[in-house]
Formats: sequence, structure tokens, C-alpha cells
Amino acid sequence: MPKLKTIYVCKNCGNDSPKWFGKCSACGEWNTCVEEIEHKESKSAPRITGYDFQAQKPILLHEIEISQEKRIDMCNEEVNRVLGGGLVPGSMVLIGGEPGIGKSTLVLQVALHLSNLRILYVSGEESAKQLKLRAERIASHQTDCYIVSETSLETIYKHIQTIKPELLIIDSIQTIFTDVVDSSPGSITQVRECAASLLKFAKESNTPIFIIGHITKDGVIAGPKILEHIVDTVLQFEGDQHYMYRILRSIKNRFGSTSELGIFEMRQNGLREVTNPSELLLSHHQEELSGIAIASAIEGVRPFLIEVQALTSTAAYGNPQRSATGFDGRRMNMLLAVLEKRAGFKIAQKDVFLNIAGGLKVKDPAIDLSVISAILSSSMDIAIQTNCCLAGEVGLSGEIRPVNRIEQRIAEAQKLGFTKIILPNHNMKGLTSTFPEIELVPVKKVEDAFRILFT
Repeated sequence: MPKLKTIYVCKNCGNDSPKWFGKCSACGEWNTCVEEIEHKESKSAPRITGYDFQAQKPILLHEIEISQEKRIDMCNEEVNRVLGGGLVPGSMVLIGGEPGIGKSTLVLQVALHLSNLRILYVSGEESAKQLKLRAERIASHQTDCYIVSETSLETIYKHIQTIKPELLIIDSIQTIFTDVVDSSPGSITQVRECAASLLKFAKESNTPIFIIGHITKDGVIAGPKILEHIVDTVLQFEGDQHYMYRILRSIKNRFGSTSELGIFEMRQNGLREVTNPSELLLSHHQEELSGIAIASAIEGVRPFLIEVQALTSTAAYGNPQRSATGFDGRRMNMLLAVLEKRAGFKIAQKDVFLNIAGGLKVKDPAIDLSVISAILSSSMDIAIQTNCCLAGEVGLSGEIRPVNRIEQRIAEAQKLGFTKIILPNHNMKGLTSTFPEIELVPVKKVEDAFRILFT
């Protein structure tokens, strides 16, 4: 009878120890220790069976032949954008997200629209009948897609050798296990071994793999941190379940930019691509309301207009509240200090609540000017003109700093019918295009912008 023993493993780097530890001695991270039961194998541990892995021979660098790999069109503009122009053959893509956010729906919908590929969809969480019901709801396309409910990695490899898929989908990696490791599915050792074996298969066979992964309560991919290092691309599927919009964001991408995002609308019949993000981020009010400012933002290569909402009120208790949704709370406190010190507005004894409409999280510093304008508009109860939008980063001295790609921001505002845009004065020097349908108002200080907006 093999001897069982308990070991303690670091979730971040995979280092193990016979005793519990608070700080990992290998990577220095705190509170990453989890308990595992290890099956003591013989010195010659069995290898994963079911797929014939070929031994690779070393090759001189100048002998390696390279060619421009043709990416696989996913038949989905938003997914193609986030992947960097399509799926690279032989790559491994990890998609994470909260439970019920729509990860399986997204991957199945993409698979059902790929009519020119042979696909193997391996589900460890749902039965084939459940997937059939979802497929009938989200797509009417008949594709060469095989469905199997299986959790054993060795059995999955046998199905792969039979079907020879051109795209493999694993839903999810935490449910897959291999007989080589004697621990429960979802453990650090199982996830690491299964992911490493699948990566080796992807590189040898040049077969792309989509892997769906669970996330923890902290919002990170469950399992060892090495899982994110192994894969080529890590995508985060996020959104508030109270909203119908979902955002696909690239966290890591070896074949493209990590600043791209794809936007979808969750409907009864699946996910709809949102090619014009401004349609969901702007609410069209008939009357002018205080506390609302329109910002011209950019994520990746895509410009869009977002609505910044602010509410200020007298603090009912001693300590004023500060709350920001979709915006960095620390940056909001910095902007409030600029309003207090540089512009002379008394905000210290007021509650301030800030919200980015549509459930979007924005990191573009160009919306600083819109944030302080919305806060001041609510504080003074004076509405900003609905045909005016803003773009500019606010410095600690109250100056309006220039932002990048200003021409794209102006063009997007003009396309959506805005007649005035307030922008940094320094950005006027680099303009090469003319915009006859929109008025460009350059400003140097926050006081200049407030004088234009509220007088």
C-alpha cells in the first residue's frame, strides 16, 4: 500500500514543504499555502498515456525555418480583436471569469460559428444534453463540433487521436484529472500537470486549445500561478450580473496587445457583439441633468464616449463618504484634493459618489477632466451642456495635461453628434486633420475649463 503524506504547497510558485508556512521561502509571497495529500510514487513515476508524445531534438537557431503563421478567423470581431487578429495555431488560451458570467456560452457560441474547423468540446461540468440545449438557444449553425463529457485526461487523449480535432476546448481545467497524480481534481498538482501536458500536446500537434478556468473570491484564476505562465494568452471575461453587458479583456497575450477589450451584450439567444461601445455607455437624456459629464476615452485602439455620473451631498455624519464605481478611488481622492487646493472649491465636508455608466472599469487618465467636472456640476447643481464632451488628464498643480491620440477622440465625438469638445491646449499643436462639425476648445488649467462649462 503506497504511503500517503500531507504536504503544503505554495499556490503562487508550486514550492512544497512538509510543514505549514506563512511566507513562501521560494517566491516570498504571503498566505499562499494550501494543504495537499501526496501519493508517494516510485522513482519511475508513470507518464501520461493516451497520446504519443514525440521526443524533440535540439536544432541550431539558424536552421529553424519560420513562416508567417496564418491566424484562424474566429468569425467574431470582438474575440479576434482581443486575441490580436485571430487565433494562432498551436496556442493555448485561458479564459477566466466569475460563475455564471457567460464563459461557457461565449466559447460554445464561437465554436458553433466556426464552420470550417473540426472541434472537440470537452465538458467536465455539463452533460451532452445540457450543451445541446444551450447550442439550440444560442446558434442555428451546423458545424463539425464533437461534444464529450469527460474528466480523465488519458481518456480525452484517446478521443483526440480518434477525432483529430483542429480546435480543442476544455471546460474547465479544474475538473480535469490525470491518473499520474494521486490527488483530487482542481488541486494545485492536478491543474499544473494537466495544463503542462495539454500545452505539450498543443505545441507538438499545432492544435489551438481554449481552456476555461475558475476564479477565486479575490478575482484571480484558481489554481497555481504557474497556470497563467504556462498558457500563451489569458483572457478575463467580466461584467456585473445586474447589467446585460460583458467585457472580454486581455491580461496576457504573447501574440498581441494586452490593452484591447471586446464588448458583448448578453441576450436570451446568446452574446451579441457591440461594435459601437458608445451606444451602451451613453444614456440619452432629453433634459440636462447636473452631475453628468461625457468623457472621450480610449481602450486599446478603440475610442468611445462614456458617461461619468457624480453625486455630492452634505455629509450626514462626521466623516464624509468617498465611493467610486468603475474608477480608481485613490485617483478620485487626488482629484478632489486638486479641486480643494487649486480651484478653491470646498468639497472636504461633502459625500462624493462617482459612477461610470454601463458597468465599465476605465483606467484611461484622459477622463480626469470629466470626473472633476461631473463632481463640480453636482456640487453647484448646474448641468453641463449635453452637446459638450471632455478629454484631459489633470495634474497635481491643476494643469490640464495632454492625452494621446486626440484626433481619434475628436473624430468619435464628432461622429456621435457632439458640437463641442474641451481638450488640453498642448494637444492643439499636433493636429493634422480638420473637424468642421465640432468646436475645439483648448484649456490650460482646470479653472479655464470650469469657466467655459459653468458661466
